[in-house]
Amino acid sequence: MPLERIDPAKILLVEDDPNDVELIKLALENHKVVNQIDVATDGEQALNYLHELSSSGLPVRDLPRLTLLDLKLPKIDGIKVLERIRNEPRTRDLVVVVMTSSSENQDLKACYQLGVNSYVVKPLGFNQFMDVSRQVGCYWMMLNQVTQTL
Repeated sequence: MPLERIDPAKILLVEDDPNDVELIKLALENHKVVNQIDVATDGEQALNYLHELSSSGLPVRDLPRLTLLDLKLPKIDGIKVLERIRNEPRTRDLVVVVMTSSSENQDLKACYQLGVNSYVVKPLGFNQFMDVSRQVGCYWMMLNQVTQTL
């Protein structure tokens, strides 16, 4: 049974695999987790998107409520994207969940040292992938409480 959407918050999905983008969007939209999913297909595009939003003077509520970040990205890898997010005053408190195929201990350690909120290894099976995407979205968008004074 789909959960009821709490607010019109948006997600920034940073993912270069078009199949993963479609599956994640489908899982989140089918369960009414979010109204808007903005997609960046490389690290540079993600940082430009966040920079434009954070420097525009928009209220904090207009920033993405959740960033789903892959690690293996073109142009700028996900660890560097996470580092830059955490070093920028307007974005440092954004919720960032790494969703990646990497189960490498050095990636996991680096992400947690940089302050990632959660690290999820993408399952290989379709049903498991859909379920994990839905669970991540439901938890971070509907259950987790965030401050409005970032």
